[in-house]
Amino acid sequence: MDHIFNALMMVADPAVLGIILGASVFGLFIGAIPGLSATMATALLVPLTFFMDPLPAIAAIVSAVAMAIFAGDIPGAMLRIPGTPASAAYVDDAYQMTSRGQAERALGIGLVSSVFGGIVGAIILTTCAPYLAEFAFQFSTVEYFWLAVLGLSCSVIISRGSPVKGLIALLIGLFISTIGIDVTAGFPRFTYGSVDLMGGVSFIPAMIGMFAMTEILRFAMAASHDTSSVPKSNSTVYGGQWKMVRENKGNLASGSLIGTVIGILPGAGSDIAAWVAYAVAKKFSRTPEKFGTGHPEGLAAAGAANNASLSGVWIPALVFGIPGDSITAIAIGVLFMKGITPGPMVFVQQADLTYAIFMTFFVANLLLLVLGYFAIRGARFVVRTPAKLLMPVILLFCMVGSFAITNSVFGIAVMLALGIIGFLMEENGFPIAPTILGIVIGPMLEDNFMATMIKSDGSIVGFFDRPVAGTLGAFTVLIWTLPLIMLLVRRLTRQSKVGA
Repeated sequence: MDHIFNALMMVADPAVLGIILGASVFGLFIGAIPGLSATMATALLVPLTFFMDPLPAIAAIVSAVAMAIFAGDIPGAMLRIPGTPASAAYVDDAYQMTSRGQAERALGIGLVSSVFGGIVGAIILTTCAPYLAEFAFQFSTVEYFWLAVLGLSCSVIISRGSPVKGLIALLIGLFISTIGIDVTAGFPRFTYGSVDLMGGVSFIPAMIGMFAMTEILRFAMAASHDTSSVPKSNSTVYGGQWKMVRENKGNLASGSLIGTVIGILPGAGSDIAAWVAYAVAKKFSRTPEKFGTGHPEGLAAAGAANNASLSGVWIPALVFGIPGDSITAIAIGVLFMKGITPGPMVFVQQADLTYAIFMTFFVANLLLLVLGYFAIRGARFVVRTPAKLLMPVILLFCMVGSFAITNSVFGIAVMLALGIIGFLMEENGFPIAPTILGIVIGPMLEDNFMATMIKSDGSIVGFFDRPVAGTLGAFTVLIWTLPLIMLLVRRLTRQSKVGA
């Protein structure tokens, strides 16, 4: 309790609170611009941390990331351009609500869910960090392989329309993820002599192209254009949110737990967490057919998983000094720069600072309730902007974001090419979201598959001979085969009735 009290006093310093406020506003701005991710917000803050003490330096990173992850929902709801890969899991629901004049309600659900998940994740981080980190390090390459397969399977489950078309869309994404240098053999694949393709296809230009460019092309191909981009919002940010929390308390709780648990697994993070939480919510929903049509259940579960995972990734980072994602990798570098070595002894040697870092998660998420409200209210001006003025501005932002990732025109070319592919896919009923997830998780899937095959000398038994791996593998195979079994049972039942 002494450490917690000292931590509260450290966080209550007006200078620390001022830095948290400034970093939060910065994170909201960066996250709301398509192509500028939470990782970029963190990288841009690093030069400023040179002049800060350890706590305000880490507090700035924590606050900016929490805001940027939520802010990625704003262009998703308003323009169907997810700001992060995690936002792509529920972008259709958010955009459909906006199309019905419920933009502020959709973003309000995302805001409340993000704060709920962030606080639950912070509580788990504060109370269970050493124990959860110990669990995370029982995972090897085979467990990560099954986790990646599970995440990819969820993308097919939650996609609207034909499951076969969802599977084909996923395979397109996995094919795109193989372009570049093979990390195992070091051999270039599908590069056709292009130096730019040797680095692979970056998922941010791909995501911008397949979502944003698709909308721009659809607008350009339309015979007539509306005077405004989407209907004017007739809802409020916090109107009916208490009722939403009561009705979706199970989804909020499961999303928060899924986000935290997946967050502690290095390399997984909020991308997989949001997709798995959304798929679980759809699987256990009484109205799964409403998902993707503007349904609050998916928004609540995935939104909570988003921010809960941000707390989870700090558990292996602080306890073992191993980053859970690129953001904590930067944060660990900042801690080393300040003379602090993350690891088990940090809870003894730097206990006050450690708990003060935990407290910043609570402060940042509570501040998100206030700043997020003003960000959503400001975003309503986007809704009122005529589409013929808005689309060129969106295209400009897309080009800037794609160029910033690769620092070359190649990023813009990727955006345009995948924009055309995405447009043709949607026009023929193929969902885009599985393709994006395939691009994001494909490298993780391939790396862990190859590493497991090498360790097991090519034996398939190596994918099931560990307790956690066997459980994950059996669960994933069950997800694949259950629909086929149910189809077979229904067909046999129908035949028996006909014979009778």
